Amino acid sequence: MPAKEVSMRKIRELLRLHFAAGFSQHQIAASLSLSVGGVNKYVRLAKCAALSWPLSSNLDDDMALKRALVPLKKQTATSPPIDFPALHLSLKQKGLTLQLLWEEYRPTVVKPYSYVHYCLLYRTWCRTQQYSMRQTHQAGEKVFVDYAGPTIDIIDPDTGEIRTAQLFVGVLGASNYTYIEATWDQKLSNWVGSHVRMFEFFGGVPLLVVPDNLKAAVTRACRYEPDINPTYADCIAYYGTAVMPARPYRPKDKAKAENAVLVAERWILTKMRDQTFFGLHEVNAAIQPLLLELNLRPFKKLPGCRRSQFEQFDKPALKPLPARPYQLAEFKKARVHMDYHIEFDGHYYSVPCLLVKQEIEIRFTTTTIECFHRGNRIAAHARSDHKGAHTTLIEHMPKAHQKYVGWTPERFLRWANDIGPFARELVNYLLTNRPHPEQGFRSCIGLLGLSKRYGNTRLEQACKHALALGSPRRKSVASLLEKGLESVPLPEKNLTLSLPAHDNIRGPSYYAE
Repeated sequence: MPAKEVSMRKIRELLRLHFAAGFSQHQIAASLSLSVGGVNKYVRLAKCAALSWPLSSNLDDDMALKRALVPLKKQTATSPPIDFPALHLSLKQKGLTLQLLWEEYRPTVVKPYSYVHYCLLYRTWCRTQQYSMRQTHQAGEKVFVDYAGPTIDIIDPDTGEIRTAQLFVGVLGASNYTYIEATWDQKLSNWVGSHVRMFEFFGGVPLLVVPDNLKAAVTRACRYEPDINPTYADCIAYYGTAVMPARPYRPKDKAKAENAVLVAERWILTKMRDQTFFGLHEVNAAIQPLLLELNLRPFKKLPGCRRSQFEQFDKPALKPLPARPYQLAEFKKARVHMDYHIEFDGHYYSVPCLLVKQEIEIRFTTTTIECFHRGNRIAAHARSDHKGAHTTLIEHMPKAHQKYVGWTPERFLRWANDIGPFARELVNYLLTNRPHPEQGFRSCIGLLGLSKRYGNTRLEQACKHALALGSPRRKSVASLLEKGLESVPLPEKNLTLSLPAHDNIRGPSYYAE
């Protein structure tokens, strides 16, 4: 907490007790409820100003006494004026402090200011500047992002309907270098896309991104631990930076963004007020030259402009961009089915079979599907639009299923064809009359494997008998072979049936015209 300013009444009493009454500094501090350090400070300032008690008549006014004690603007010939704008800009460089700058300043003058006086002079100068100057931002440290309040009208050329576009604004803390673009809305896809294009515009990434608490950025606002939208957090992590939302109802946390929005409204929107737009691309084309002009506009109280300070301070301190821009990713929950697949958009993707019935998180883009369990990535697939189909990795299958991976229906049919037509017919039945392909594969392997024990001729004959008996199963064929019944002639079927005469039997003549 800053020290409370001592009233001029107490300062006068302090001087009286010191010079006239001869009190010690500890006694004065106890009498006036001041700190000993505070008493020492004013006694030292009074001696430097050659004051005594009683005070001269020209110091009756409080302001006159204050100027005599704290001559902030009075600088001697041996202490040349300090270049405060240059000093302020130097503090934006990472690692530089007032202590280091004072130590560099001290050897350059005959009679330098003390470190305390040096800091006091700088802070006094800061109070004479705009409010935004009071915060010192390190180079490459923060970018403040927000949307402007006013919107831009865009006319649909086909229907004549008027739509409104939002104005996204991003500003770097140290240089005030500004990025502005128009988007249709503040939804997540446009919010993330604006960040990607902003980083490309800067040519690098700052250490922190400071947004407001809009829904695209923060799912649950909190002063201490806000919940960041998963997609936005994924984008921020991809660029190797961090997000630090401003506290709710604390506009001072993002004063840079508030000021940048005000500048955008005055120097961008105002100049575009008489233009008519028929598309979003037209709006952004009109913004580009105005944005260039804004970043090249000279400062009034500081040297250079936004662009020059960006080149000098922020640009060298930014982290490099990744090789490829971020691709928008979204997240959803899914539960693993009994067949160790999850369903997404009508297609089925495999995950490790041990996660059956477990809930996992899916990260999906336009090209990829990634599955996560407890923060660990467990599967990655190329996204498929084939509805009802499966994408399965061998390593996700149980060991009992993995041995059938190399088998296909065509391979079983070729194997059965080498045995005979009845074996092929029975194999085809097994493949097409099972709920799951793996069940048919197992039956076919068991059936065709009987040829090693009984030979192809007997197996073909047993398949013929099983089909004729209406029992096309592996067990039936194995039973016939075990009992040697495959060579027993099949009973001839008498399909001619003679029905007895009866009044209820109508006969073909009933249906004749």
